[in-house]
Amino acid sequence: MDERKSDRPPNLRSAMRRARSESAEQGEAVADLRQAEVARLELLEDAIRPIIDQTPDDIELFDLGVTHGDRPRLFLDMIGFVDLAHDRRTYRFFQDTRHGRVLIAESDSPDRIVAAVTNYVARRLVEREQALASDWRSRSPASEQIRTRAHADALSRKARAGAPPPAPKRRRGFWRIAGDGFGFALMTLGSITLCVGLFLIAQAGWEAWGRALWEAHLGHAPF
Repeated sequence: MDERKSDRPPNLRSAMRRARSESAEQGEAVADLRQAEVARLELLEDAIRPIIDQTPDDIELFDLGVTHGDRPRLFLDMIGFVDLAHDRRTYRFFQDTRHGRVLIAESDSPDRIVAAVTNYVARRLVEREQALASDWRSRSPASEQIRTRAHADALSRKARAGAPPPAPKRRRGFWRIAGDGFGFALMTLGSITLCVGLFLIAQAGWEAWGRALWEAHLGHAPF
């Protein structure tokens, strides 16, 4: 009896059922791990929220929130986020820069990550203030005076070096404008006179010998 059972071929359906069961167990384990990661990140979000709430209302740099994906992440803004390492316990605080991704802080203590985030938020606010101040200075009248003074200094250096100063632009007077208009009128009238003269010459030549030549070779003249 036992020999007959051992001689039976493997059952594919049973193997597939076992594979599905193992896959479901693994999927449940992965889902449980992901839920645990999300829970830890949400706890960190609750600790960081009071810091973000202290920023001015007119500043929209920060948008705190947890993304639910294959790798859950807590985003602070467009370039800064926190995720968990492979041990699912260590927080890692990253910032994306033009030179690549930079690790700002790494610790299993939420308090250390909160302190690093606080410094990050302060630094971002200061960078924004400096950028606005730089933009304001570039449009201020003082900058125009500086550029004018620099231009005057350059002209004086050229004068000392022997280069002739640029000739000042002269405004065109009334008589100069009137003379230009009169010259244009004469040129237009001369062009019209030339065209009329050429037409009269062509008509006289047609009446003198062109008509007779046309009728002799081609028949009746068109005009």
